[in-house]
Amino acid sequence: MRLAFLCSRIRIEEKLLLAELERRGVQFDRLDDGELVLDFHTHQFPYDVVFERSISFGRSLYALQTLESWGVRCINRAQVVATCGDKALTNLALTKAHVPTPRTALAFTPEAALHAIESIGYPAVIKPVVGSWGRMVARVNDRDAAEAVLEDRAVLGSWQQQIFYIQEYVQKPGRDIRAFVVGDEPICAIYRTSEHWITNTARGGKASNCPVNNRVGELALQAAQAVGGGILAIDLVETLDGELLVIEVNHTMEFRNSIDTTGVNIPARMVDYVLSIRSERHTAAPAMPAAQPATAR
Repeated sequence: MRLAFLCSRIRIEEKLLLAELERRGVQFDRLDDGELVLDFHTHQFPYDVVFERSISFGRSLYALQTLESWGVRCINRAQVVATCGDKALTNLALTKAHVPTPRTALAFTPEAALHAIESIGYPAVIKPVVGSWGRMVARVNDRDAAEAVLEDRAVLGSWQQQIFYIQEYVQKPGRDIRAFVVGDEPICAIYRTSEHWITNTARGGKASNCPVNNRVGELALQAAQAVGGGILAIDLVETLDGELLVIEVNHTMEFRNSIDTTGVNIPARMVDYVLSIRSERHTAAPAMPAAQPATAR
C-alpha cells in the first residue's frame, strides 16, 4: 500500500514525523499541497493512504474530500477535519455526544451577538469559527468592549468573521489542559500555564505533565470519539471547583513542547497509528490500480 505524507510548510512536528517514518524504513512520498493537482476527470492518484499534516484548513479539507471520494484512506478523515476545523461544528458534535462544554451561543449580526453576550454574562469570549493559536480570540469584560469588537468583526472581509461564536469565560486556575488522543487511547497530556488568560504554548504558555489515567483521559477520549476519532488534541479547561470542560478539538496539532514534558514519543505513536490503518486497509482490500504519479516531492 503506497503512503503519501501531505503537508505544506514543514514545521518541527512534520520534521519529527518524517524522521520517524524514515527511521522505520517506511516507503512514502511527501506531497506539497501547494503543488498538488487533483484532476476530477482522470482520478489519477497513486497512493492508497494519505497522512495529512497541512496547516491550511481549506487546502486539507478539499484535498481530503476529493481523495476520499476516489477511495483513498485519509488520516485524519475529511469529516473529522471539517468538524474540528470549525469551532461551531465541533461544539455541536460535542454537545450531541453529551461532552461537557462551556455555555456557547451563535449569532449572525452584531445586535444579536450583543444580546447573546449579555444573556451569557460578562466576561465573555468571542472567537472566530475558523482559526488557531488563539488568534482573534477576544475576552470582553463589558458592553463597551463587546460593541467595539463586534463592530470590528462586522466589517472584516471574510464572511466567517461575521458568524459570531460566543462562549462564557471560564474562571480557571491559571492553566488549561491539552490532551493527545491517538486512535482509541489518550496517550498523554500537558498543563499549559500562563499569567495571560490565553494559555497556548505558541503564545508563551509553559508546559508541564498532566496525567491521563483519570477523568482527563476519559473526557479527552469521549471528545475525540464525538468528532469521529483519529489523531487529535483536545483542549480542556478546569473550573475553580474542579469541573472539566472541553473547549476545542484540534486535527493537525503541534506537539513539540509535549514530548519531553510527558516522556511520550508522540510522533512514534502517531506513526504507529498510521501504519496500523495502512495494514488494515491492505488486509481488507486489494491494491488500487497503478496510475500516473501526482506532483510529489
